[in-house]
Amino acid sequence: MIDVTHQINSVSRTVGRRAFQAGEARVITIGQSYDAPVEDVWDACTNPERIPRWFLPVTGELRVGGKYQLQGNAGGIVERCDPPNSFFATWEFGGEVSWIELRLTPEGDGTRFELEHIAHVDDTKWAESGPGAVGVGWDSILLGLHSNVSGADSVKPEDAMAWLVSEEGRQFVTLSSEAWFAANVASGEEEPVAREAADRTTAAYTGDGS
Repeated sequence: MIDVTHQINSVSRTVGRRAFQAGEARVITIGQSYDAPVEDVWDACTNPERIPRWFLPVTGELRVGGKYQLQGNAGGIVERCDPPNSFFATWEFGGEVSWIELRLTPEGDGTRFELEHIAHVDDTKWAESGPGAVGVGWDSILLGLHSNVSGADSVKPEDAMAWLVSEEGRQFVTLSSEAWFAANVASGEEEPVAREAADRTTAAYTGDGS
C-alpha cells in the first residue's frame, strides 16, 4: 500500500514563466526531500542500470553531448552536467522540444530534489491542458524515485501502469491534478481557466473523459 495523501503532500509544486531561448517559456518546478545522501539520489537519477528500477529503461550516452532515450517516452541531449549537483537536458517527445533541469542539494543527512520542466507553450494550449498535463507525470516519477531511494523493491513499468489505473492510482492522479490546479491558481491563472484545465487533465489520466 502507498500512502497516497502523504506522498502528494510531501511534494512542492510551483508554476511560473521566464525568458528562455528567444522567447517566454512556461516553467513548472517540482521538488521533494529524500532521506538519502546526494550521491545516492544522483546515482538513482543518472545510472542507466538503476533508472529502470523506478522509471523506464534508458539507452544512449548519459554524458554531456550524449543522446538518451527513455523507452516509450522522451529522449533528448544532455547539455550540461555537474555531478552530483545538477544536469540540464532537452526533453523531446511527440515532436515537441522542452527542457529539464535537475538540482540536488544536501539537506541535513538527506537530499532536496528539485526539477524544472521548461517549455514554450502558447496560451491556448496552456489554457486547455495547464501544468498538470506534465505535472501529474512528474508526480508519478517522484513517487517511483522515493520508493527506490527508500530501499523498496524495483518497479516494472507495466506494474506501474497497472497501478495508475487502479483505485489507489486514480486517487493519486486526482490529488496530483488538484495540487497542480492550486499551483496554477497561485501563479496568477484565473481560477475558472485553471479549473477547466485541471478537470481535463484528471479525465485524461483516469480515462473518465473517454
